[in-house]
Amino acid sequence: MPITPKKVIKKKPSSRHVKRPVRSAKRTSGFVKRSSGFAIPSQVISRDVSWLSFNGRVLQEAEDPRNPLVERIRFLGIFSNNRDEFFRVRVATLLRMSKLGKTAEKMLGEHPEKIMDKIQKVTIKQQEHFETIYQNILKELTAQNIFMINEKELDKVQGKFVKDYFHDYVLQTLVPIMLDSTPEFPYLKDKSIYLIIKLIREKKRPNYSVVEIPTDKLPRFLVLPSADDKKYIILLDDVIRYNLDVVFSIFEYKSIESYTIKLTRDAELDMDNDVSKSLVEKIAKGVKKRKKGQPVRMIFDDAMPEDILKYLRTKLKLQKQDRWVPGGRYHNFKDFIDFPRIGRSDLRFHPMPPIDHKDFVGQRSLMKVLKVKDVLLIYPYHSFLHTIELLREASIDPKVVSIKITLYRVANNSNIINALINAVKNGKEVTAVVEVQARFDEEANIQWANNLIEEGVKVVYGVPGLKVHSKLFLITRKERDGMVNYASIGTGNFNENTAKLYSDFSLLTADKRITNEVATVFNFYLDNLKKGVYKHLVVSPFSMRRKFMALIEKEITNAAAGKDAYIFLKLNSLVDLELINKLYQASHAGVKIKLIVRGVCSLVPGVKGLSEHIEVISVIGRFLEHGRIFIFCNGGVEKYYISSGDWMVRNLDFRSEVAVPVYDKELKAELRKIIDIQFSDNTKSRIIDKKQKNQYRKTESKVLLNSHDELYKFIKQKKNPPDGKTIINKESIEVRRD
Repeated sequence: MPITPKKVIKKKPSSRHVKRPVRSAKRTSGFVKRSSGFAIPSQVISRDVSWLSFNGRVLQEAEDPRNPLVERIRFLGIFSNNRDEFFRVRVATLLRMSKLGKTAEKMLGEHPEKIMDKIQKVTIKQQEHFETIYQNILKELTAQNIFMINEKELDKVQGKFVKDYFHDYVLQTLVPIMLDSTPEFPYLKDKSIYLIIKLIREKKRPNYSVVEIPTDKLPRFLVLPSADDKKYIILLDDVIRYNLDVVFSIFEYKSIESYTIKLTRDAELDMDNDVSKSLVEKIAKGVKKRKKGQPVRMIFDDAMPEDILKYLRTKLKLQKQDRWVPGGRYHNFKDFIDFPRIGRSDLRFHPMPPIDHKDFVGQRSLMKVLKVKDVLLIYPYHSFLHTIELLREASIDPKVVSIKITLYRVANNSNIINALINAVKNGKEVTAVVEVQARFDEEANIQWANNLIEEGVKVVYGVPGLKVHSKLFLITRKERDGMVNYASIGTGNFNENTAKLYSDFSLLTADKRITNEVATVFNFYLDNLKKGVYKHLVVSPFSMRRKFMALIEKEITNAAAGKDAYIFLKLNSLVDLELINKLYQASHAGVKIKLIVRGVCSLVPGVKGLSEHIEVISVIGRFLEHGRIFIFCNGGVEKYYISSGDWMVRNLDFRSEVAVPVYDKELKAELRKIIDIQFSDNTKSRIIDKKQKNQYRKTESKVLLNSHDELYKFIKQKKNPPDGKTIINKESIEVRRD
């Protein structure tokens, strides 16, 4: 049970909650029309269609022979995991909205059922492509003497090994449920896989059973004893199939058939309005309800007989045909992300060990470096250890007074948490703003919050009415010239695990212009009445939409005056219709716009008279592109920002996000270099257009360029020579103003 000790800072009553901004519905030059307060897309791509197209790019990575073979298997796992979340969240939302009738149609531009029909068609087509890719990969594995075998292909030695493993580890984890003797069909968990089993008896009605495959307790893959140079792998599903005679030994049966099924449930978090309950209690209860959410999709083995399929449709009350997705013999391919490390090293990506930042090499104190200049950490190329080391330094420095931090998703064994606890034990005042509404991490975050509270950390449970998605920490240190703040403002979570895979940015600075405003943001988290004034940081929901609209408008004005005008954006998602409309206006005015959008992009580039000056690419590869960069020409005095938030309604209006300006000229050059490298990518970049075909982008260069490899080289080249000294280019440092 969540606890509410004295250290928890209580939130203000509902009358003091942050009010969500209301925007007027306008008609703007025929670009994106508005009606009844909702945007009706005239020249935009459906968010859901665009998302499926993004996941199609992930599937392309599984098919791409330029990727190492084992990594291609893992991309199948990523594709599968992405799709599961899409159905749990997005399709579940459409199902809910379908009950609203015409209101939903006005909100979405078309009826939710029509959108779901499109989703179903694309999903089935992608699933067929998935199966083809998987079978081709199996053939290529065979050529490398790696064999994925099933229970019918085991030899005697392998069969004995599998039976021994089953008796020692698997049997005690199984809970077979006989369907004939239960009044109701058993509850099937979300994200789990099951075997539906048919026990065929002589001259008698068959018996049916369901067995959960215990992947939460055992690995999905079992590596079998090697024979010569050959490697063999069997799935846990088939280990169980091989031993079904043992499981059902008490029955007199002629034969056994088994088929895999998987149910996807609505993952929306429903919370009651009981005012006597705390936010944490409501969320904890909501998480329990989510686990029993309504079914939205059933994936089944397409070899399953019609009698079993009919039985399942009746019992699961999921009658609509379009909610049933035929698949292969195996489901939950998300487990393939953890495919065994087997075979030669060249079957996996070449190592890219994180690089120490050149300005931190050989330095005893990271804060002393930050006192002189700003540092930009670029993950996963730079080591996340620098962030941990900075917090550790603060935790034991006698002059450090306090540490404040926002926590959205942290690693399972988090060194960030350890550093915060260490700081408390050393007498520092530590405040953690824990967002307990981080989707799918609610339970983990509640547990982390309770652990921190027990250690003496002050915990703030977000902001009523807003989700705190900013990535900040603030260290306050007592120095000769008074209290000095050191801050980290980033695009990604304080998570050492995802920092190895996600491409993100973190600005470390002692610049008063920035750090004083970071302190203002934390003051707002502690007291929601103190919204503050921001001249440098761009903070949602207060100013982010207005600020970026104004910056785009300035480019339009400059273009009209014949001046250079351009906008370069790197985002995860571009969905907000108001900003899309403004970008269309900018293109129409002659502003050059280049976009790198990893995922959903509702903007349609290259339309004459609307967006002919807009180019959009998406980079999908070894690392997950997660960082956001915004560059505006600004009349020749370029403005650079990195941000925790995308250009979506939720980020701009319903979340607390922070974008930070980058003032250091050297760091600006680094960000521009990153944009240039990614726009030079002719290996992992795709063209985003209305047709959503995900065509690989070609450049004039005949040399293949993979931006992830090139960025690693770029960061490595900037590292100091091994003389242990930091070279600080003082000419690149803009004079800091108080």
